[in-house]
Amino acid sequence: MISAPINPQRITDDLDRLLEVLPDGVRQALAPAEAREQLLEVVLDLGRVPEARYPGRAVSLGEAVVERADLAAVVEQLGAFGGDNRAGIERTLHRISAIRNRTGTIVGLTCRVGRAVFGTVAMVRDLMDSGQSLLLMGRPGVGKTTALREIARVLADELGKRVVVIDTSNEIAGDGDIPHPAIGRARRMQVARPELQHQVMIEAVENHMPEVIVIDEIGTELEAQAARTIAERGVMLVATAHGNELANLVKNPTLSDLVGGIESVTLGDEEARRRRSQKTVLERAAEPTFPLAVEMHSRNRWLVHRDVARTVDLLLRGQLPRPQVRELDGDGRLHLQEPSPPQALSRPAPPAPERSLARRHHPHLAPVPLPDPVAPAQPAASNDDEGATGTPQRPLLLFGVGVSALLLEQAIRSRRLPVQCVESVEEADVVLALRQQLGQQPELRRRAQQAGVPILVIKADTLPQVQRGLERLLKRREPADPPPAEPARSGPDDDLAALEECRLAVEQLVLAKGQPVELLPRSERVRRLQAELAAHYQLASAEFGSGRQQRLRIFPR
Repeated sequence: MISAPINPQRITDDLDRLLEVLPDGVRQALAPAEAREQLLEVVLDLGRVPEARYPGRAVSLGEAVVERADLAAVVEQLGAFGGDNRAGIERTLHRISAIRNRTGTIVGLTCRVGRAVFGTVAMVRDLMDSGQSLLLMGRPGVGKTTALREIARVLADELGKRVVVIDTSNEIAGDGDIPHPAIGRARRMQVARPELQHQVMIEAVENHMPEVIVIDEIGTELEAQAARTIAERGVMLVATAHGNELANLVKNPTLSDLVGGIESVTLGDEEARRRRSQKTVLERAAEPTFPLAVEMHSRNRWLVHRDVARTVDLLLRGQLPRPQVRELDGDGRLHLQEPSPPQALSRPAPPAPERSLARRHHPHLAPVPLPDPVAPAQPAASNDDEGATGTPQRPLLLFGVGVSALLLEQAIRSRRLPVQCVESVEEADVVLALRQQLGQQPELRRRAQQAGVPILVIKADTLPQVQRGLERLLKRREPADPPPAEPARSGPDDDLAALEECRLAVEQLVLAKGQPVELLPRSERVRRLQAELAAHYQLASAEFGSGRQQRLRIFPR
């Protein structure tokens, strides 16, 4: 972990300018300073009480509902709405988006607070010196546009670059013909209609000789192609794209060209055997348009991929990349966590002249944590006896056929299952196979039969199917006469830990990101307490799994 001091951040938001156009009741409710702190947006929907939204929560503003006259009064004070139903307040960064009915009448407004944050670019200041194109990713509201605005200013003012900002919705440099000071000396080109954004990108290169082009929200195939054309002309690109992380972009057929594109390649028989893979595999098609990428997980925590080409190659080979983690603490210090070597999910197996599997520990494989601690110095178990206590004394050794290594890793680690993947049938205790792939590999079935390794077949390569398959395999492994069930932990510390886990999952994932969450396996009584807590947040929940792996899943509204 490396830490370094950076300049403190300075925030300007011109919030008074936004409040001036809002109805009187809303303006009064937001008058206190504490009501403005971390305000993200104000929502005005016809016939409903106005709402102020903050990170992870929403607050009603008063009791009076919004009327048509209120909406009309707000719209009258704004600039013209563009083809993307967005408008702004001149010389500010605030964005107002309209919701219309079928006749085109505005029935709702989302008034988003625009802030210029000076100092946030220090998180990636070293990347800008490299001159390589940079891609920012993250969920809505995490601060991508704010960072883009500050990067444009630093490139233009501090590094002396010729910077052109392609401002489709006037969100980067504000509404009106005069750009907001937040972009410094950078020039701004407006876009008449959103669908013409790719044309303006090319026009900027051809007409204005930029060294850097800054663009927000690359979202179409034409824009991705325009970005590649610009990069090939030697112009540095700084852009944002839809997607929470690089893996999402790889799977997006529209935008995958930004990271090199994906193509299907047919391997020869010898190469497929050497890789221990199918004959048809996915590989990166070209060099990435953006050699650098940043995943913005929060405003103060960014993950930096300094070699996007290598990261994409690792993902396609079933390996987990390890990006550099950069975090900004409360004292304004930047902490850098250097990446460890990528963890391989598929590695060449060492020679195995005989099946002494159990009996053999594989130090080159990262062990999966067991649900319960195992007593040390236990004698090795035989094929038919797992130990006097009746509980497995080692992980179940599993070989996957046609099953994604990433899915296996995710299922094992999310459930903390005592399962360890191996690289050949002869090393395995059991085989988990996709039905279609198993039918195409009679040689593998013959090897499994000779080694006495049972095969469990699943229908589809999906996470639920893999999870159920692993749980069935572990259940089969249990002895015929299992010992009495361990009494459920009922200490107050365990109960509090389970409820705290539930609270954090609800507030940070289910409510904040709209994602369903599965909690760790717990006793029936604790699961009931967790379900009651989820109901307090007005969220639905259900139980999944069997035996000691029963757990609660919480769903978003």
